[in-house]
Amino acid sequence: MSDAKPKTESQKALEKLGLRRDIDLALHLPLRYEDETRIVKLIDVRDSTPVQIEATVTHQEVSYRPRRQLIVTVDDGTDTCTLRFFSFYGSQQKALAVGNKVRVRGEVKGGFLGRTMLHPTFKAAGGDLPTALTPVYPTVAGLPQAYLRKAVLSGLARADLSDTFAPGDLEWLQHRQHKNGHQPLWTLRDALQFLHHPTPDVSLDTLMDHSHPAWQRLKAEELLAQQISQLQSRRERASLKAPQLQAVDGGTLHARLLAALPFGLTNAQQRVGEEIAKDMARRIPMHRLLQGDVGAGKTVVAALAAAICMDAGWQCALMAPTEILAEQHFRKLLGWLEPLGITTAWLTGTQKAKERRAMLALIESGEAQLVVGTHAIIQDKVKFKNLALAIIDEQHRFGVAQRLALRNKLHHEDMEPHLLMMTATPIPRTLAMSYYADLDVSTLDELPPGRTPIVTKVVNDARRDEVIERIRAQISQGRQVYWVCPLIEESEALDLSNATQTHADLAEALQGATRADGQPVLIGLLHSRMHVDDKKAVMGAFTAGLMSVLVSTTVIEVGVDVPNASLMVIEHAERFGLSQLHQLRGRVGRGAAASACVLLYSTGDAPRLGEAARERLKAMAETNDGFEIARRDLEIRGPGEFLGARQSGEAMLRFADLATDTELLDWAKAEAPMLLDTYPHLAAKHVARWLGGKAEFLKA
Repeated sequence: MSDAKPKTESQKALEKLGLRRDIDLALHLPLRYEDETRIVKLIDVRDSTPVQIEATVTHQEVSYRPRRQLIVTVDDGTDTCTLRFFSFYGSQQKALAVGNKVRVRGEVKGGFLGRTMLHPTFKAAGGDLPTALTPVYPTVAGLPQAYLRKAVLSGLARADLSDTFAPGDLEWLQHRQHKNGHQPLWTLRDALQFLHHPTPDVSLDTLMDHSHPAWQRLKAEELLAQQISQLQSRRERASLKAPQLQAVDGGTLHARLLAALPFGLTNAQQRVGEEIAKDMARRIPMHRLLQGDVGAGKTVVAALAAAICMDAGWQCALMAPTEILAEQHFRKLLGWLEPLGITTAWLTGTQKAKERRAMLALIESGEAQLVVGTHAIIQDKVKFKNLALAIIDEQHRFGVAQRLALRNKLHHEDMEPHLLMMTATPIPRTLAMSYYADLDVSTLDELPPGRTPIVTKVVNDARRDEVIERIRAQISQGRQVYWVCPLIEESEALDLSNATQTHADLAEALQGATRADGQPVLIGLLHSRMHVDDKKAVMGAFTAGLMSVLVSTTVIEVGVDVPNASLMVIEHAERFGLSQLHQLRGRVGRGAAASACVLLYSTGDAPRLGEAARERLKAMAETNDGFEIARRDLEIRGPGEFLGARQSGEAMLRFADLATDTELLDWAKAEAPMLLDTYPHLAAKHVARWLGGKAEFLKA
């Protein structure tokens, strides 16, 4: 029988915040600070300013108009202030009895009835004032600030904060701080103690924008820990084995596929193909990210890599996040490889049992040399005969566990498959250095010839009729149009037009319109709640050119390739993320016809768009370059959101900012191998302190 005491609610709440170790508590830094170090006279208080006063209670009453509330008047000798509490207890009424002198802290608001504080904090007056600012920590329900402050203080006192930097590491940081006009370098303990309890003379701006030298010390430590962990991951991978997939000369599948393609490769595709081929020929598992803008031709590069794998007698798997994208890949690869005698299996979660059993048998026997599908590929029932190459498209949409599961599908002499991850969301340099330092990155920085530039227009929803006339003109010239909506049903919270209503409105507005061949206009509807067979039928009709307009939710974001589509209308574009807008825009401009993207926006009841939405739409109008879009997206959203599921939703950098801390990142990248090679015990201690068990996330 265990002697362990049951955990209190507060202890459970601490664990919910991830605060299990003393160092976790020490690194749990304040969101903001309150200044309780001085008393301010009411006569000197500016409106809407948080202050602390000492005053005597002169009046107290419980009012029931317009709702039950406790109203208390206090006087500090220079002016009076009314304290209002809509939620209160008898003990509070007793503490605020007339005649009591109290110390009150809150935000003072001026008004017709005089100065007011709403739900201020208070205690009996007197006693020494604190000498440091009071921290306000991120918390969860059931964990009051007083308990959290005590826990953090206790963890800070117990935590081992001894130096884990090599002696030479500190010289550059020392020089950098001196150059920026700061005093000698802060130790980790000094930096943390100061950030938990800063002196009142500090510039609050330097605390809040993380430019204070105490913050610089923490950022340097954090970035160094991340770089060491990434380097360890890369070195560990170098000790693993993978099948050597050698491209065979003359008359091979790879050569036959190249000869059969109806187009030539760009220089970028040739260069990247060679990088991948070299990786797969080694005994070390490839761990490569293939990034390229929308339409840069990643699929054909993946197909050529798969051909090398199959040439060598091994199986290849391609996994995509949605059934539409997976099917797009399947059809393309089938068209290229089936005439060359390759058997391709298809696996999704919506397959009928009979078809699924047949596919599983083909995969297990090895007859299916290529397997394409959704996350259904990584389910336990899927047994590969000899998987040697795993390709993951739009890799940021898969969690760590899903990527690891695919890598674990090779059960052959302690080997693991080569891994090629693809993304149409280009990774800015600082992000690649930080989050993808354990990956080799190949970049398709050249679009295939014949792709037309897309003209992007930002249009107010009030001009919707003009947009519909533009659609009518495109249809009459034999072109096709996408209209994308953010929701499929009405929402009281978000007054957005839904796909179903828009479909009906467009059908009415385009009634009587005809195509270039004189046929009536067909308008389709596609959204995520439709049955899979209905989705396939709609997409099939649009791809075949039978349907002129496709009204859709964002299920068409990636993977849809209809060269005849020349106009994309995105409704409520202000609600979409920048990366998503760029992906959607990439559905047009895939043929020779001039193409356009119309970003319809609405301000609703607001006088104008919010700052972030305005920045997104401005970026879309100014550039078609996916790398520039990615850079701006990183600035607007920050790395945590930009990366999506790479870290299972948990941002690995809590303090450093990749937009502003590139100098520190360069330093950490250079220092990591030196610390790991020369002082391995310090490197291990440093990573354990900063990452704990999170280092595993970086290996996927």
